[in-house]
Amino acid sequence: MNKKAGLKDTWFRLLGIPFIALMAHLIFYNRNESGDQRFGFWGIYFFSLLETFAVWESIRLVILYFRRRFPALNQTPKRIAWTLAGTVPVTVFIRWFNLWIYDKTALWSEYPFPLEAYLEAIFVALLFVIIVTGIYEALYFFMKWKEAVVEAEELKARNLQTQLESLKNQINPHFLFNSLGSLSSLILEDPNKAVQFVDDLSAVYRYLLQANEKISATLREELKFLKAYFQLFKNRFGDGISIDLRIDEAWMDYKLPTLTLQPLVENAIKHNIILPEKPLKIELSVTPDGILTVSNNLQRKNNIGLSNKVGLRNIMTKYKLMHQKDVEIVETEDRFMVHLPLIPGGRA
Repeated sequence: MNKKAGLKDTWFRLLGIPFIALMAHLIFYNRNESGDQRFGFWGIYFFSLLETFAVWESIRLVILYFRRRFPALNQTPKRIAWTLAGTVPVTVFIRWFNLWIYDKTALWSEYPFPLEAYLEAIFVALLFVIIVTGIYEALYFFMKWKEAVVEAEELKARNLQTQLESLKNQINPHFLFNSLGSLSSLILEDPNKAVQFVDDLSAVYRYLLQANEKISATLREELKFLKAYFQLFKNRFGDGISIDLRIDEAWMDYKLPTLTLQPLVENAIKHNIILPEKPLKIELSVTPDGILTVSNNLQRKNNIGLSNKVGLRNIMTKYKLMHQKDVEIVETEDRFMVHLPLIPGGRA
């Protein structure tokens, strides 16, 4: 089968079809000496080969169709059920039609085939078909299982890399210098805000350190972390920055890859001018079909180099490895938007 279908079966077919044809030949046409011997051993085997080829290639198309329709590992029971529901009637029809032609043309006998002959031929064909289909499915299942194991390890490694990068960005001297500077000012100006600042900073580090224990988080958890993270910058930039969360409570238990929102907000802060007279406005909202949109107005800094978009690539990779819909990035003249599909709680 082609690469997309997930199984190369050239040798399986080249060896399997002649073998099944030989078995059928021995069962039906070579069991005794009373049968019609006009065609000889190889002539009869040729007919058997044609019959087997017709059945094999037909059920192979059925297997391919349902494999493309239900490709995932967790869809195995559904794929098997539909494949059997497709291969059985196809086999019955082909074998019955094949025997009917022999019956009407009197190719093998001067007398019509009895019903028992039809039923025996169909039963044996179904037996072979179930065995062959089972082999196809077993090989496909093993291949998908291996892929799932490899992808799980890749996702784990990518997730850990993202967390480490985020942690490094948060604890670099520049960030700590700015945070401590803000804290020092708050201690003198407003001790209560200073206490809150320390709590927010602690919440940020706590979430980052715990994030490597899981691949996904609920939207509620990510937003709680984001609020603490954003507040650190709010204390620094004041009216120069704002965040607007327009998200209904119904979406809060949906999931997304861990540490997805923080890099997006970090990029917005890093690449845009932030001034009271030119405030950076970040907005988060969810569409009726479950797409979380993170957007900000564009007012790019002139003295910053081109972004390598590592954070965006990491997010897109995690969605891909989790077999979710693609992340969409949209940039206009005055706005930058990232559309993130939310994942129902039971699927992450």
